[in-house]
Amino acid sequence: MRILLIEDNETLAETISDRLHTDGHAIDCESDGELANDLLRHKQFDLVLMDINLPGRSGFEILRSMRARGDTTPVLILTARSEIDDRLIGLDGGADDYIVKPVDLRELAARCRVLIRRRTGAASNEFRAGNFVFDRAAKTAKIDGRDVELRNREVQLLEIFIGNLQRVLTKEDLADKVYSFDEAPSMNAVEQMVTRLRKKLTGGPIILKTIRGLGYIAHIAEE
Repeated sequence: MRILLIEDNETLAETISDRLHTDGHAIDCESDGELANDLLRHKQFDLVLMDINLPGRSGFEILRSMRARGDTTPVLILTARSEIDDRLIGLDGGADDYIVKPVDLRELAARCRVLIRRRTGAASNEFRAGNFVFDRAAKTAKIDGRDVELRNREVQLLEIFIGNLQRVLTKEDLADKVYSFDEAPSMNAVEQMVTRLRKKLTGGPIILKTIRGLGYIAHIAEE
C-alpha cells in the first residue's frame, strides 16, 4: 500500500521507511509540514503517519486541514508528546490512532496493518476464498495448502486486488499504489507484474481479468 510518512527526524524516518518497505509498502517521506499539507491536497495515500512537531505546519494543523476538506485517509500520529491532552486533541481531531515514541517497529507495522485493513472493511489479517488463503501479516498466499511464491511487488498487487474486488483498476491506479515518488515505473512493468501474478494464482479462485482500454478487475470465481 502507498504510505506517506511525515517526520522531520531523518534517521527515524529512514528506519521506519526501511521497515515498512520490507513489509511490502510503498513509502514516501516528507519532513516539512507545509509541503506535506500541500502534497496531501493533490495526492491520495492509503495511510498517513505523522509527527506533531514539524517545521512549517504542525501535525495537528495538517490533520484538521485534511478532515475539513473531507479527506478520510487513515492517520496515525507518531510523536514523543505523551500527555493525555495531546492524545485527546489528536484523536478528537480525526486521527485514527496515536502512538508515542520511542516505538517498537513491530507494533507500528501491526497498527498500520490494522488501519489499512479497517479501511478495506476486513476484520482479520487472513483472507479466504475456496482453496485460497492470503495472510496480510505474514505476506503469504496458499492454494490447496501449497505456498505461492510471491515477490514483494506481487504481494502488494495481490493485496490491492483483494481490497478492490469487482472494481476496475487502471494501470495508473496500480502503479500509484505500488510505487513511490522515488521510483519511475513504466506501464509495461505494471502489465508484466499483473501477468506474473495471474499465472501464479492459477488453480485458485481469484481471477484477474483484463478489460481492454480500461485496466483490470479481480473477482472470485463461482464454484
